[in-house]
Amino acid sequence: MPDPRSWKNRSPGDLDNEFPEVLAGDVDASVRRSREAFALWRGLTVDERRMALEDCRGHLQAKSEDLARLIALETGKPLREARLELGAVIAKFDLTFADAGRWSSDEVVADGPHPAEIRRRPRGPAAVIAPFNFPIHLGHGAALAYLLSGNTVLFKPSPLAVNVALAYAAAMQAALPEGVFELVPGWGETGRGLCLHSDVRAVCFTGSVPVGTALARDLAADYSKSLALELGGKNSVIVCEGADLEAAAAAVADGMCLTAGQRCNATSRVLVHSRVADEFRERILASLSRYPPGDPLDDATTLGPLISEAATNRYAQLLAMPGIKWVLPGECCTTLPCGKRGYYVRPAVLAAGPEIDATPLATSETFAPVLVIEKFE
Repeated sequence: MPDPRSWKNRSPGDLDNEFPEVLAGDVDASVRRSREAFALWRGLTVDERRMALEDCRGHLQAKSEDLARLIALETGKPLREARLELGAVIAKFDLTFADAGRWSSDEVVADGPHPAEIRRRPRGPAAVIAPFNFPIHLGHGAALAYLLSGNTVLFKPSPLAVNVALAYAAAMQAALPEGVFELVPGWGETGRGLCLHSDVRAVCFTGSVPVGTALARDLAADYSKSLALELGGKNSVIVCEGADLEAAAAAVADGMCLTAGQRCNATSRVLVHSRVADEFRERILASLSRYPPGDPLDDATTLGPLISEAATNRYAQLLAMPGIKWVLPGECCTTLPCGKRGYYVRPAVLAAGPEIDATPLATSETFAPVLVIEKFE
């Protein structure tokens, strides 16, 4: 995808709602400001940095409902989930502060063969690449750790959640010295330029396996940088013969449909004992009735839309795979009964068997509400 200098997002739950134009950030200028601010920020004590971050928490708490509604509007995450995300964002402050005593102070090694001391020092500007599915929470956790340790942060949000990031950054910047928390909007090339910049000392990337693999390869020879990766997954549930099938079906449906399956820890595969496979299948189909597609701004909605047209097209391609017989055929439904147009879908379930090769769906991350059921003896 080209790296546009400006773009406008539409709400995936209401395509008639268009956000204002956003301009891509200037990587070099942002890194320069971050590097200059590092000289001041690293000179503060941990307690002084903590006080500033406590002010950040206050600003975020005051805006938490507005931020939750903005997440629902821009990413399609149901409001009930978005509120939980903001709760996790606020809770992360105390969790980070609790870690500071262990990981920010010097440490005397008393049980070694020679006198030794571990001295911990900030590294410099840190690039945090955040995803759309948890547009604040996942990047926020890394940002807090870097900031409390005396590093400055360059926060590159998903371009699909950039308006959420603008509001989040404004709350953080209101309590921090200029340049300590820089927002760098943009697409793939912006993120790549940020991560590879010679003055960036740490990188935390959350995203897909292919992009993370390429980033690790590109940074392999740069020993001056630390790199943390949180990538995709393929998560299975094993249902044994003596399992509580009602509870198992409910848990699988939840794991499959939360955030419309757009999570690295989404449940997308079930291995079920053959003696209870038929009963489990009936129970999972009944449990999925709790997940009709709905307006993400409605408190009652449990299944919001996919993030984009491209994601919806990928889902439609999965449903059209040859040789697949769906137990619960999914569906792309662009218009809700209320009249809102969006990237709405219904869950899909496939029961694999000798005559159905489910290998592609059983081994690949789908990032949509798709479930493969396989029997075992």
